[in-house]
Amino acid sequence: MTAEAIEAGPRGGDTGGGDAPLRIALLTYKGNPFCGGQGVYVRHLSRELARLGHAVEVIGSQPYPVLDEGVPLTELASLDLYRQPDPFRTPKRDEYRDWIDAVEVATMWTGGFPEPLTFSLRARRHLAARRGDFDVVHDNQTLGYGLLGDIGAPLVTTIHHPITVDRQLELDAAGDWKRRASVRRWYAFTRMQKRVARRLPSVLTVSGTSRDEIVEHLGVRQDRIRVVHIGADTDLWSPDPSVPEVTGRIVTTSSADVPLKGLVHLVEALAKLRTENPDAHLVVVGRRAEDGPVAQAIERYGLDGAVRFVKGVTDAELVDLYRSAQVACVPSLYEGFSLPAAEAMATGTPLVATTGGAIPEVAGPDGETCLAVPPGDAGALAAGLGRLLDDAALRARLGAAGRARVLDRFTWARAAQGTAELYREAIAARGARR
Repeated sequence: MTAEAIEAGPRGGDTGGGDAPLRIALLTYKGNPFCGGQGVYVRHLSRELARLGHAVEVIGSQPYPVLDEGVPLTELASLDLYRQPDPFRTPKRDEYRDWIDAVEVATMWTGGFPEPLTFSLRARRHLAARRGDFDVVHDNQTLGYGLLGDIGAPLVTTIHHPITVDRQLELDAAGDWKRRASVRRWYAFTRMQKRVARRLPSVLTVSGTSRDEIVEHLGVRQDRIRVVHIGADTDLWSPDPSVPEVTGRIVTTSSADVPLKGLVHLVEALAKLRTENPDAHLVVVGRRAEDGPVAQAIERYGLDGAVRFVKGVTDAELVDLYRSAQVACVPSLYEGFSLPAAEAMATGTPLVATTGGAIPEVAGPDGETCLAVPPGDAGALAAGLGRLLDDAALRARLGAAGRARVLDRFTWARAAQGTAELYREAIAARGARR
């Protein structure tokens, strides 16, 4: 089969492992694609499931998902306590609707993160009122108590990676006992997610690395976990020679200033790189934090004019930004999959990436489809970036090989077909238990 045929993937008529279209409820407690990979997952998976002929309804909370035409959204509103520009707000008295709202506010007031629990409780109530409307319920990493037991249809749960990994990295980076206590309280919901995960009959994850982490950190039996790789929208994320290349431009995506994303190490690498390559500059797709490790590093190294943050751009603008870059970079300490790596490679932009988590599973072998460096090593990042900026032939070779790897292995059409097959297995298993 050619790469083009693989890229095209299945379309209407092949619904993934069977003939009858399915009625799918896809749950996401935080679905905006600009908030991170979970939102990207919901958008593209729902579109491709619909192209296969299934009826997909996304049920989500704020910030609401951005969905493609033909995929309906049911809004299951929270109190939106973390919205910008007023995060950690106190709702007015007339905003409270029920006891779930009270739990949400009380958890926030005591330093915890309530949304996985409170969304699961609202979702359970919503699904109970619509019993019989869906053949399968697909939860996108809520892992809340409300989704245990009978929710009216078989449950399939995606766990991108255990959030306990994020928790440990933040604890490791905490400066004092007060910060460590705050991190432990914020991530208290991971205890719930552990308990829920162990009771789930059908878990889907996005990489072999994530599967192993789910077994180790959450205690889920390996025979209950299926790996279905995700990937890039290769029609949108594609090369375009008409977009001019900007000398020295490095692009990365970082949805939050947290240790997991490794952005502070990339900033340090840029400072090292600019001593020999003064044209080198960084464009970060994400919100600029006014304080914190990244802001401090930019100030410390005098890089204010060499680091630019962009947010709220259209899909086309985002893709053109990557096309204009001489190098894309994924500096994360850990990733359960790394959509930014797959998307950058799909545009033919050469990639420098760490070996954190599942990134090598996506980016491929060092020197063949990317340049790979150890996570947290600013010197190695600087060396890899400098090598690519100085070698046009290497950029062209890695860019073409990266695009071919994504077409061969990581497309949303493939992901939707594999996910639909798992839905049918879950439906059959539920029927066999009755």
